[in-house]
Amino acid sequence: MDRTKLLKFISKQKTAFIASVDGQGYPVIRAMLAPRKIDGNEIYFSTNTSSNKIKQFSANGKACVYFYKRGRFKYQGASIIGEMQVCTDRATKEEIWHFGDSLFYKQGVTDPDYCVLKFTGITAEYYCDFKIEKIEL
Repeated sequence: MDRTKLLKFISKQKTAFIASVDGQGYPVIRAMLAPRKIDGNEIYFSTNTSSNKIKQFSANGKACVYFYKRGRFKYQGASIIGEMQVCTDRATKEEIWHFGDSLFYKQGVTDPDYCVLKFTGITAEYYCDFKIEKIEL
């Protein structure tokens, strides 16, 4: 698997799992909706500013994002480590805003509880058919 195929694989998944580090140094994993945007090794998610993960990523940007596809006879997974940045600037928020987001963020793109998580991947491990491949991003 090369970088291009990896990005194609993750762009087709409907769920991502993100891991942050809590104040005691323990990993915390959460399911997220599919990324809003994938641009090279940058992956963007929308979320609530008031969530615990925002506090955790603000204190420690180390992160992992995991994608998987479970087929009838085949399992594929991609674990990507990197840095997570909390973006509250209007330009980034507007870039990934979807029309339906106003259901969750009543004040629109300027809602103070709306922010963007920008993940920058460094390396990935892709698993399929009992093999693990390391991919530099």
